[in-house]
Amino acid sequence: MNFQACLLKIFSIFLFFYNPVDSGALQLSNNNIEMTLASNELVIINFYADWCRFSNLLQPIFDEAADKVKETFPETGKVVFAKVNCDVETSIATKYHITKYPTLKVLRNGEVTKKEYRGQRSADAFVEYVKKQLEDPIKEFASLKDLENLDDKKRIIIGYFDRRDQDEYQLFRRVATNLKEDCQFHVGFGDVVLQMHPPGHPIVVFRPDVALSHENDETYQGSYTNMEEMNKWVLQKCVPLVREITFENAEEFTEEGLPFLILFYRPGDTDTIKDYKAVVENELLPEKSNINFLVADGDRFAHPLHHLGKSQSDLPLIAIDSFRHMYLFPNFKDMYTPGKLKEFLQDLYSGKLHREFHYGPDESKNKEEEAPHHHQQVEHHKKGTQPPESTFKKLGPSKQRYTILSPRDEL
Repeated sequence: MNFQACLLKIFSIFLFFYNPVDSGALQLSNNNIEMTLASNELVIINFYADWCRFSNLLQPIFDEAADKVKETFPETGKVVFAKVNCDVETSIATKYHITKYPTLKVLRNGEVTKKEYRGQRSADAFVEYVKKQLEDPIKEFASLKDLENLDDKKRIIIGYFDRRDQDEYQLFRRVATNLKEDCQFHVGFGDVVLQMHPPGHPIVVFRPDVALSHENDETYQGSYTNMEEMNKWVLQKCVPLVREITFENAEEFTEEGLPFLILFYRPGDTDTIKDYKAVVENELLPEKSNINFLVADGDRFAHPLHHLGKSQSDLPLIAIDSFRHMYLFPNFKDMYTPGKLKEFLQDLYSGKLHREFHYGPDESKNKEEEAPHHHQQVEHHKKGTQPPESTFKKLGPSKQRYTILSPRDEL
């Protein structure tokens, strides 16, 4: 290759990667997405389609936000706003399970966070969101006595390190950045934590939400140089099998697409929550891929109780929300009988809950014992009634906010 041809090739490569109009969100493709994710702490991606009206409405706002974020956070490797044309980059859209347009995914250190961006769609709101996301995820304590005053209703990860600049701490910090919304992270250095770990050997400890859990403190036994290993351990500890549902996170849970098994509890009744968690962990762990195990404040979620024909005076109680209907666990005390709650779930999967609501108990049950209930259910069927409708599905994503992929009709 002669000198001129070589220069032409270099110039062509430069033009391919260089965007002369350095404004707006970065257009991602298979050629640059991996490098972008690997080299930035925070990446927010707008997955869009040109034919989608909602995508077109968001596009100029997202580009404006990208410019404002660049101005506010000019440091290289900190944050990038990017966009993916899903009709062109179909493999990327498939990889990230895009099911609606526009979808705003948030990635930290190359890992997709559980929560999409669901805030206000304005440039200023995006900037404020980024500021919050880039806050230091770890609080440093100046004395071991400070650890006695931490919120015992939160799951906590505590790190004991020699120095802030050691590689093990930098790895710990990246893990904390990924999972800061699921746990509180605290750290101490040097002489402050000297008695807690041997010199040169950092220690990371998980402290459960002692007010709501029967778990004990646990020390991380894995590698301090392998981020994937530490991240996996912290994730298991910080994202419990049983979670609290609120109006703020209900959309996130509904998007997971799994039915809910919900304990409605009386505020302050931590013993019942602990018992429910113990039953779920001991008997229902294999069901975690089929159902979401949740607890809900019965005062805050009085509306679903009313749909079930219950009130706060009936608490605690357990129900399933299938996103079609709600089904009441007949007798809360049966939760303490091994196998009863699992049987309730199996009756959901088999369709038995829905069938029995209309037609009464199966013939195999004791007719004399079930006769009154059977009569009641048959009467429901004769009147054409339905099980109480799901109330939690109404807390899912607004149909006015997204375009569903198939069919290509704007809602």
